[in-house]
Amino acid sequence: MPVPSDLPHLSPKEQVTALADSVRPADEAIGSAAADFQLRLTKPRGSLGMLERIGCRLSAIARQVPPPIPERSAVVVFAADHGVVAEGVTPWPQVVTAQMVATACSGAAAISVLARQAGATLSVVDVGVAHPVPSLPGLSDRRVRAGTRNLRLEPAMTGAEAAAAIVIGYETAVGLVAAGVGLLAGGEMGIGNTTAAAALIAGLTGRSPAEVTGRGTGIDDAMLAHKITVIDDALARAGSGLDPFELLVVVGGLEIAALVGFYLGAGARSTPVIVDGVIALAAAGIATALAPAVRGTLIAGHRSTEPGASAALAWLELEPVLDLDLRLGEGSGAALALPLVRAAAAIMNEMATFDDAGIDDAG
Repeated sequence: MPVPSDLPHLSPKEQVTALADSVRPADEAIGSAAADFQLRLTKPRGSLGMLERIGCRLSAIARQVPPPIPERSAVVVFAADHGVVAEGVTPWPQVVTAQMVATACSGAAAISVLARQAGATLSVVDVGVAHPVPSLPGLSDRRVRAGTRNLRLEPAMTGAEAAAAIVIGYETAVGLVAAGVGLLAGGEMGIGNTTAAAALIAGLTGRSPAEVTGRGTGIDDAMLAHKITVIDDALARAGSGLDPFELLVVVGGLEIAALVGFYLGAGARSTPVIVDGVIALAAAGIATALAPAVRGTLIAGHRSTEPGASAALAWLELEPVLDLDLRLGEGSGAALALPLVRAAAAIMNEMATFDDAGIDDAG
């Protein structure tokens, strides 16, 4: 069953609460047992650094030591547009989102290349692209509406629209797990989405927009200052005291909402999911605020150069696998981390213990 059976009869907020409640916490006792197991492997203690910590997290998620090696992995890119582009926060026209979706489906986008290199399947889900996208291989049309509203002037979405996008992301994750995928990674496409992500991160962490807003697609100083003002205005209009779902509704995006659902779905099926850059981290923040247990299934793929990414990583208490000065999005950093996550599981399954090898443990 992809979602709780009574979901259609609930209000939007109740739907999201039901999905959040379905998340299964990772088993920290199993994680501790995995750490003990790491000590018995034929290596100096702690010598594999973060690979050991990832292996322990995978064990806690799977509730077994050693954890299963994910034989199949999948990258899903959620795409949507943002009404806030009307405020001049980016030099790129909105039509570029549709063009990039087509490029990804053709196999020629950066994420297409990186997913292939990682041995992962790639699919694109249109949850709100403003311009028409033709039917393409690997593309799923789940469009909720043709882009969000201008978050500076009004709520970006209705509660029903945000909940619908969350359900789509949730269904996507649980469907892939049901098909045998053992490791997930999420990405996004959407001109203007760094503005929404910065607003969400500011709202979640309590940091000022100036602290968490970056240059996105490479804007100049004047446009950056204007972007910060737009976010300031949006948060002031929204007011204080919003719960995570309300914050997502007023300043979020449809692809961000879908990623929220994607993380909740992974958590509900006890499946590790790799988080990408600043937009994905904003979604991970909302998902964790809705369901704190979901944090145990998240692996931070990389540290984006966008300042909001470091703020979100600190708030989530997640350690990034990679730090490569990336700021592309699309799921690129998450895809690059996929082989390392698989390697962490393989080490625990295939490496000899001191007892196996007849080697004295120096302790």
